[in-house]
Amino acid sequence: MIEPFITALLAIIGLLFGSFAGAMVWRLRARQLLFDKSQGEPVDAKEYIRLKPLTTQKVSTDRSRCLHCGYVLRWYDLVPLVSWVSLKGRCRSCHKRIGWLEPFIEFGTATLFVVSYVFWPQPLVDVLSISAFVTWLVAAVGLVILFAYDAKWFLLPDKVTWTVVVLGGVSVLLMIGQSGDIVTTLGNAAGAVAALSGLYLVLYLISKGQWIGFGDVKLGLGLGLLLADWQLGLLALFLANVIGCLVVLPLMVAGKVTRTTHVPFGPLLIVGAIIAKLFGFWIVEWYLFVLI
Repeated sequence: MIEPFITALLAIIGLLFGSFAGAMVWRLRARQLLFDKSQGEPVDAKEYIRLKPLTTQKVSTDRSRCLHCGYVLRWYDLVPLVSWVSLKGRCRSCHKRIGWLEPFIEFGTATLFVVSYVFWPQPLVDVLSISAFVTWLVAAVGLVILFAYDAKWFLLPDKVTWTVVVLGGVSVLLMIGQSGDIVTTLGNAAGAVAALSGLYLVLYLISKGQWIGFGDVKLGLGLGLLLADWQLGLLALFLANVIGCLVVLPLMVAGKVTRTTHVPFGPLLIVGAIIAKLFGFWIVEWYLFVLI
């Protein structure tokens, strides 16, 4: 009876953290525009004016608000998914469309929390194993933010990326505590980092940043530490490229993208790493079984 309860609880917690992630995406974007403008970089004037109010409040007094009219959202406007559905995706005050990004993030985070629990590859039987799972969930919130931000604006915010890296380091330490084998665990983690970050660092250096951004290198570092297994790192890299082909090729056939179109790779890496983390060992075992 406890399994359905935990699953439902994680879904609710995921919705709440998804709401937080959605709010963070817009605040990060607002501060990025403010920084770009201060550095003399070109910014979209309409987007800058619309998001600038998000940078004028202190953290202690900051409140979510409509990006169109500035209406400060009440508690009943902030119930994840429910408020959006009840208002038909519009602001309560100005009735302009809110968009699909927020509910997508909320639903996606809740789904990720539940799927992570259901398919977690290790038994949650002690403090260390549960701590590793909780660390993954916290990191997952960061990955959701990075996924949404990079998909929309082709950029991976440093603050979130480095937070994921730190959480990846914590995850490695917890793995060492569980296994008691420092050398093997660190070796596996180094292999995963080499697969997901080292390769992109080489491509970044060779192309001088033309083929791939340095943000993907830093993201690969965090993902490699979270996976902490060289086989899972290679699998995540393979899956990211396969998913990229499945997404990009139909768009090229339809004429919506060309060879020179910039496609954000961060979301593909994140999806590949999530699949590898939750299903990787099963996929590797299946592959070895078929191969042998």
